[in-house]
Amino acid sequence: MGGFIKKEHQEEKGRLSQLFKQIKTWQLLLALIPLLFLTATFLRFDHLKMHDLKNKVLQADQGKTADGKEITSQEEIDQNLKTTLTNLKQYTESHIIINFIEKNGRNVLTFGTGPFYLENQYNRKATAALAEAENQLKQTGDNNPNGNIFAKAMEICKPQAIAHGWAWNSPGYLNCMTGVINSYPSTDQLTTSLAANIPPTSLYRYDFSSPVWAPNLAGFSVLLCLLIFILILLRFIGFLILRIAIIFIK
Repeated sequence: MGGFIKKEHQEEKGRLSQLFKQIKTWQLLLALIPLLFLTATFLRFDHLKMHDLKNKVLQADQGKTADGKEITSQEEIDQNLKTTLTNLKQYTESHIIINFIEKNGRNVLTFGTGPFYLENQYNRKATAALAEAENQLKQTGDNNPNGNIFAKAMEICKPQAIAHGWAWNSPGYLNCMTGVINSYPSTDQLTTSLAANIPPTSLYRYDFSSPVWAPNLAGFSVLLCLLIFILILLRFIGFLILRIAIIFIK
């Protein structure tokens, strides 16, 4: 019984080997060309989907829903951002996302979304932190022998902010405020609190990476293209070896 099964397997291998030999190299090339276009289409679809999800994240960063409606509650903005970021991250990590990003003046190939920033979310958080620190400074102004040092700092920094086009949560404005406040005695703790309350910009920078290969339509198409290309390459190498052997035999 075992010998019979083994014989069947050998016959099946023989048929597959014979079928492979019957396939010509030019037929493999003809099959490869449309398959390359199909693979590029699948990769393009994945890229466009990633781009759409990324735009939804940036729209959520502006405090808007997917259909463009304004969100007034900070809690709803945070939840919307969390949801869109999660969707983008999960999609990017499960698909082949080929992307070109600008780096040092050159376009660089990368797998993933490329870096992006939630500028508006940072500004909202920084503004809230600044307002809290300002409130603390105002509350201590009456007990400070120098008077309301926050108001004095504002008198100095506000004209500079207008002249330089600084936002009230920009590094230039914050550095000016902390510098002036720190010039008064007994304010070390307050300036430390002001600086510590401002969140670092790195918390609002994202860069999701995608795998080089993923088990989806694009991934399997890439594998099939690679397989056909290897077969063509092996046949070409075999042809060259055969030609060289014929030359030496002569």
